[in-house]
Amino acid sequence: MSPAAEALAVAPGRAGGSAARIRLRRLANVSGWVGCGLFFALVALPLFDLLALIAVRGFGAFRASLFTTVTNGISGGLLNAITGTLVLSGGALLFGVPVGVGGGIYLAEFGRGRFADLVRFLADVLTGIPSIVLGYFSYITMVIGLGWQFSVLAGAITVAIIIVPYIARISELALRQVPQTLREAAYAIGAPEHTVVLRIVFPVAWPGILTGILLGLAISVGETAPLIYTAGWSNYLWNGRLTHEPVGYLTYVVWSFINQPFASAHALAFAAALLVILAVLAINIASRLALRRRAGGT
Repeated sequence: MSPAAEALAVAPGRAGGSAARIRLRRLANVSGWVGCGLFFALVALPLFDLLALIAVRGFGAFRASLFTTVTNGISGGLLNAITGTLVLSGGALLFGVPVGVGGGIYLAEFGRGRFADLVRFLADVLTGIPSIVLGYFSYITMVIGLGWQFSVLAGAITVAIIIVPYIARISELALRQVPQTLREAAYAIGAPEHTVVLRIVFPVAWPGILTGILLGLAISVGETAPLIYTAGWSNYLWNGRLTHEPVGYLTYVVWSFINQPFASAHALAFAAALLVILAVLAINIASRLALRRRAGGT
């Protein structure tokens, strides 16, 4: 048989095998998409149901007195909890941002040896420690050991310890993404090292650093366990004292009041949960805008 005849005899078999492989590939693709959609639904539907429940019950509990009066037992408003959350989160940023951003600058610009590797390792380990463990550590060292009792200062420092490694690592990544040519150009015209870092590199990396700071803020707003051990709870407005005075915060209302068998307590819990979700949502939107600005700038 000639080569041409052999090719004609084999071609139908090859065509049939190719068609079977194409059908099998299409079936695998469809099965993969169906599986992905099913698993996404398993994750998303309970989340959407939870968010819808909190939104409906939370908005239903909103009223003017909620933002103008303090908690009175299991009723009243959330002014003390809102104020306490702002104070604790602001204090955590006050302590955590300088340390975290400074650590990120060190790791990105000067961290080349074993000590820098140790700092990175410890930062990664710290992000994996349960927050309740840090809360218990702060309870032993600050609330009892230093005699501060339940206080704003103990709570803010504890939350700062939690958010520092996130800020440091994200700041390091943002600074490392700045083109090396900018540094070389600044060094070429005689700029000292601190000027290069603070006046050239830092402004370019600022949107990414801001994203890390906003992530730390979101974490601080949503923390509960470490604050139970350090900030306690108070039905009264914060009076400005840093120690020897407990303070209210929104996540405590969610954690504690939802277990009470009273409609007023449930209303406050859902309202507090909705406020926390809205705050975290606003922070995440701000971080996305910062990332978009950075991408547009580069």
